Amino acid sequence: MTAVHSPTAADSGASASASFRSTTRSSVDVSPERVSTVATAVLRGVHSAIREHDVTYAEFQAAKQWLMDLGEGGEWPLFLDVFVEHVVEEVAARTQDGTKGSILGPYYLPDQVALPSVATLPMRADEQGSPLVFSGRVTDLAGLPLAGAELDIWHADSEGYYSGFAPGIPDGNLRAVVTTDAEGRFEITTVQPAPYQIPTDGPTGRLIDAAGWHPWRPAHLHLVVRAPGHRPITTQLYFAGGEYVDSDVAEAVKPELVLTPADQRVSYDFVLEPA
Repeated sequence: MTAVHSPTAADSGASASASFRSTTRSSVDVSPERVSTVATAVLRGVHSAIREHDVTYAEFQAAKQWLMDLGEGGEWPLFLDVFVEHVVEEVAARTQDGTKGSILGPYYLPDQVALPSVATLPMRADEQGSPLVFSGRVTDLAGLPLAGAELDIWHADSEGYYSGFAPGIPDGNLRAVVTTDAEGRFEITTVQPAPYQIPTDGPTGRLIDAAGWHPWRPAHLHLVVRAPGHRPITTQLYFAGGEYVDSDVAEAVKPELVLTPADQRVSYDFVLEPA
């Protein structure tokens, strides 16, 4: 097996920042009134915390230094995805039907290899980990199959590392875009991902350590499921009985997204609403 060295927070932070900047996004036209409303509410929350907890000048200066370190280390995507994104997703879900969503996280990479409905994810010849077959269907709200739907899937390896963010792992490893068949079905062969801790040797890790929190995420599959004329779903699927399912540092686990493996197989059906 190819030797894999633990990625540093700086390595992962830089990769996450570069990936975020390189991804094409639609511009958002936000009115000055909206900016003022949200920015004022955020600042009032900070002011309230300072008053409520008698924050000292020394603590304030330490917080400023930490924020500077967070930016210089490229860890803003990591920090926001771990500690903030789940609430943004929660708000978005209020007006959405179909499969439950979850956070995208910092480790998504677009433009992966396209594969047919029955496929094996790209992996090393000596890829470690227990085999896993993940199958299911993609339908609309009425239960009609969505042929040609795409499942953009990626996950960590058996040591908790992602290709593109950890050294020594081939590009595109355990990543692909799988297209459903005429009945909306798919069957993906891969390996069981491992739980992983977010990088802890940078400013995000220093905050976690200072607060006495744990830095672990449960094992999960990442997916963006899309079909023409339907709203894409970004979600994560977890495994019943797995470590940290009940204490995810990113607070992204939902009961509807927990799978129950049987004989190294899991299944899940995705339901997409009209766009």
